[in-house]
Amino acid sequence: MDKLSIAGPTRLAGTIRASGAKNAALPILAATLLAEEPVVLHNLPRVRDIRTMDRLLCHLGASSELRDDGALVVRGSADGNPDDAPYELVKTMRASALVLGPLLARRGHARVSLPGGCAIGVRPIDQHLAGLEALGATIELEHGYVTASARALHGARFRFAMPTVGGTENLMMAASLARGTTVLENCAREPEIVDLARLLNAMGARLAGAGEETIVIEGVERLGGCEHTVIADRIEVGTYLIGAAITGGDVTVEQCNPADLAPLLAKLSEIGASVEVAAADATTGRGGRIRVAAGGGLRASDVSTAPHPGFPTDLQAQYLALMTQAEGVAAVCETVFENRFQHVPELLRMGADVRCEGPCAYVHGPTPLSGSHVMATDLRASACLVLAALVAEGETVVDRIYHLDRGYENMELKLQKLGAHVRRIHS
Repeated sequence: MDKLSIAGPTRLAGTIRASGAKNAALPILAATLLAEEPVVLHNLPRVRDIRTMDRLLCHLGASSELRDDGALVVRGSADGNPDDAPYELVKTMRASALVLGPLLARRGHARVSLPGGCAIGVRPIDQHLAGLEALGATIELEHGYVTASARALHGARFRFAMPTVGGTENLMMAASLARGTTVLENCAREPEIVDLARLLNAMGARLAGAGEETIVIEGVERLGGCEHTVIADRIEVGTYLIGAAITGGDVTVEQCNPADLAPLLAKLSEIGASVEVAAADATTGRGGRIRVAAGGGLRASDVSTAPHPGFPTDLQAQYLALMTQAEGVAAVCETVFENRFQHVPELLRMGADVRCEGPCAYVHGPTPLSGSHVMATDLRASACLVLAALVAEGETVVDRIYHLDRGYENMELKLQKLGAHVRRIHS
């Protein structure tokens, strides 16, 4: 397994461009199964999860072609092709469940293995299944697989017991080809859901309210092709901005949307970093710019994760690393997933002063960190350890970075461009 070797301490400085959002691209790729014509996708990140989803689509009968300009042309398929998503393809990626709604809506049948992904807590898909049943599907669970069937989906009113990003996306896709009107309540409001809605509407869907608590979908008979550019990855952007703050650096990230990162930017300003933004295009959510500069003397500040528009759970680990270098005690509380402090034992090995009590981690800072051999346990924990390594004295080796490769495009190259001493060790 590959590793990253990072020599610190170092100061990040310079300008990089945001990659496309993995968490937007995955449901968008799944949605191509709904289309009767080719879909051209721009700004897809070159990360492991995207390659896994592409292989899954090809298994399901779709085909894809990477053009010279970097765009991916996906041609979906209908009857006569496999409608099962086997465990071997989906065991590393929770987003594989997103093919359930499109397969059911387009082909009337789907068999999907219960998904895997990062071990950060229980993430059931019961809300996905309850919503599909409300649309008229018959659901069976056996031997680790979900089997769904329906002669025809019909519009319905469904309220999520709690906001769920994947559940909202799955029902948006399924309802786009259902007969009649579907009203989804208590929906997740993440920017990635808004981007999926842009794609579906460009394909001919009639969907309104994405980004709000209630989404209304008027079912249509067919969906066609379109051309779509995926939004910037707000979690990747946030990770590099935290990198600027933790190293006392000066980093600008281009081609992003500052509005998608409002909770983090407010927190960075609060703790003493300088934040400058140029707004993105209001229609596309692209083209903005964020600069974060810090000269030391950061102040500790509490944070609690929450669904969008709250502080993202996917930035909790990175923020916790930042608080090891801030003056005072910060309570970092996780309300979304119950098992998302697996990075803490590795930070302790580097010299951090962190105490976990229930859903909160109490971080005492600033504390000097020292290079060590650490192990990544999930995608965002990997990023947390990389950030800590940037300010640690000596060499840090981050093992099991296949987690990192699932969601960060060329992280070592971007860090090198910002002045970090980092190299990939192939094994």
